Amino acid sequence: MICLSLLLLLGLVAVGLSQQPGTIVDEYHPPLPIQACDSNGCVTEDTKFVMGPSRRYLYSVADNGQTGCRTSDGGFDPVLCPDGLTCAENCALIGITQQQYDEWYGTTTVGSSLSFRWVTEATVGADGYLLATDDRYKVFRMKNREFAFDVDMSQLPCGMNGAIYFVEMEEDGGMASYPSNKAGAAYGLGSCDAQCKHDLPFYAGQVNVEGYAEEGVCCFEFDLWEANAWAASYTTHGCSSEGYYLCTGLECGDGDDRYNGVCDKDGCGYNSFAMNEHFFYGANDSYVVDTRRPFTVVTQFITNDGTDNGDVIQAKRIYVQDGVVIENSHVNYPGLENYNSVSDGFCNDYAAFTGGMNHFEEVGGMKVTSDALGRGVMIAFSLWADYGSHMLWLDGPFPPDSDPTEPGHLNGPCSADSGDPNDLIANYPDSTITFSNIKYGTIGSTFSRK
Repeated sequence: MICLSLLLLLGLVAVGLSQQPGTIVDEYHPPLPIQACDSNGCVTEDTKFVMGPSRRYLYSVADNGQTGCRTSDGGFDPVLCPDGLTCAENCALIGITQQQYDEWYGTTTVGSSLSFRWVTEATVGADGYLLATDDRYKVFRMKNREFAFDVDMSQLPCGMNGAIYFVEMEEDGGMASYPSNKAGAAYGLGSCDAQCKHDLPFYAGQVNVEGYAEEGVCCFEFDLWEANAWAASYTTHGCSSEGYYLCTGLECGDGDDRYNGVCDKDGCGYNSFAMNEHFFYGANDSYVVDTRRPFTVVTQFITNDGTDNGDVIQAKRIYVQDGVVIENSHVNYPGLENYNSVSDGFCNDYAAFTGGMNHFEEVGGMKVTSDALGRGVMIAFSLWADYGSHMLWLDGPFPPDSDPTEPGHLNGPCSADSGDPNDLIANYPDSTITFSNIKYGTIGSTFSRK
């Protein structure tokens, strides 16, 4: 059972955190080495993991931790935090120790593996980023490159989402851009994604004391992996803006303006079940990729001229399980059978086939994906559930009352009444996802074809 008093202490029931580094507890970064590969082999890099700030205690700098900056009801101390910038000046994020990573947050690294446990005494779910050094995120430039990792999905039921994704954050976590941000990447700050969120706990060097800021925080996002044991998707979310971008008004794409914003919130993605191939991915021996056992996921970013200077025109998916290389399934709809990857052609033709919106094309299509991957992106990890739609957009009928026989509405075999986060907390508290053997490099260098 989750300790509600501890949740309040950590600020998990309401958003808003400091952007100063704490001094009363030394911040620990669990080692998470990855490998850089080319035709000569692979070289290990001493990268590390850092948890995001939303699960950290917030305290007053003035008395070195004797006073918390949050109130018992999840709000903010009105003296310490009358506004976001003042709060960032008065308050600091406490560090996380090695023991707390494991016991409080269910986040462990062993060798090249990272595991998240769903429910712990302190929190539900987990998130964080990959560091190159203690104060810099690892930057990936992925034109004409591939990214690979092993994953164990066997314990994730319908409704959960174990994810690994690229985002165009700032390498230092925003310290140079926003001087009031004193903690930066070392404390997991500077997050952004294509949803242009208004409710991030911090943004642009200030604390989100209002809970829902007037500005939203946007950036390019490429979801390499959003999945549970029954469904999986990879998706590009392009933005017409570049880098870490603060939106206001219409450009945030809120509510009815969803398709007028600078970012493609829906994205263009590939989910084998949604493409009418129902026995490719799942948790028994009827499926080509059997999620009861670990497997390797490879995403290749293919350029138009096969060079690092070309434009990425295709994001290709390959699986490897039990030593067998498995090409991604093809679309099983008339006229679309030649597609089995994400490209301008696939995104445009599938949108036309289903009659859906094609905001992907409106914000720039694969060209903006290519440009962002060339500028540099960071890696984020998460394990989460969805209070809004119960993750049915990933693994079941969506909207839940839609006709599942209509293309574009059935995303997986999970039922319309599955995925309630409260049910997942009560019945699957020990669910764990493990990512391991992360590699990146030239095309064909991170796995072998036998």
